[in-house]
Amino acid sequence: MKVAIVGTSGAVGQEFLRVLEERHFPMEELFLFGSSRSAGRKYSFRGKEITVKELKHNDDFKGIDIVFASAGAGTSKEFASAITKHGAVMIDNSSAFRMDDDVPLVVPEVNAADAKNRPRNIIANPNCTTIQMVVALKPIEDLSHIKRIHVSTYQAASGAGASAMAELEKQFEELLKKGNPTVEKFAYQLAFNLIPQVDVFTENGYTKEEMKMYNETRKIMHSNVEVSATCVRVPVMRAHSENIWTETERPISVEEAKSAFAEADGIILQDNPSEKDYPMPLFVAGTDPVYVGRIRKDLSHPNGLTFWCVSDQIKKGAALNAVQIAEYLIKEGDFK
Repeated sequence: MKVAIVGTSGAVGQEFLRVLEERHFPMEELFLFGSSRSAGRKYSFRGKEITVKELKHNDDFKGIDIVFASAGAGTSKEFASAITKHGAVMIDNSSAFRMDDDVPLVVPEVNAADAKNRPRNIIANPNCTTIQMVVALKPIEDLSHIKRIHVSTYQAASGAGASAMAELEKQFEELLKKGNPTVEKFAYQLAFNLIPQVDVFTENGYTKEEMKMYNETRKIMHSNVEVSATCVRVPVMRAHSENIWTETERPISVEEAKSAFAEADGIILQDNPSEKDYPMPLFVAGTDPVYVGRIRKDLSHPNGLTFWCVSDQIKKGAALNAVQIAEYLIKEGDFK
């Protein structure tokens, strides 16, 4: 098995290196690719130094089995044919192909088998907010079909990359020293603030991030569910939080929901409000699962259920989900 990472120098690319190493991913050799700026950098993996090669339109991907791409939609679109033309499976972390009919959009806990049907040898990794939400929704959907979802997200700076994390940290330092904060990555100061906008607005008043949650959820779950999302950037370094309200076809009790969450793959149930025990990004950052807590019956609808959900969006929301897709294909003997 030969594996490559495209976009190694970014936050997700670095997470790929960590996840592949900690999960002892089966491979003979790892190749790293990046832009002309990144080419020549060296990264350590399993005790060896690997030099980043410049991504080019050539035959560098010949003989490579799986390529984890996280270099942005433009790069993915430009180089997809070069990456896949010799048979490599491209697991793409960008938004480039997510809604293409001939590209599966996969979260292994929810629709792993979709990864087998990939006419272009491309598998799309969903948006981070969608990934953690559908993992949490799957146990509820298995109890009763979900008709409607309302979700508010509380998204960490890391969702905008390593430079955004650095800017948030710098802003706190500047403000605590009574200075003027550096504002470059976001439209406004994020430190001591909330920004009710993630990505650009569309014609219907929702942002692209909010529309991703609508469209991607329906595709992954093969569902006609209606989704209304509000995405907010918060001054947290890492791990996204979501408050999720669902309307199901039949009423689901809190006890049913807790039991389903407790038994579900990829979920940790953390729901003991009397002891102030519930998921928080401070403690979830760097971990693999999706954490669920604060499960309540909705007071305004007999078929409504509300819960709180937290997950590390660089890990499960990006690199880990992609690696789990590859692990599934290897297990099925179907990676090529």
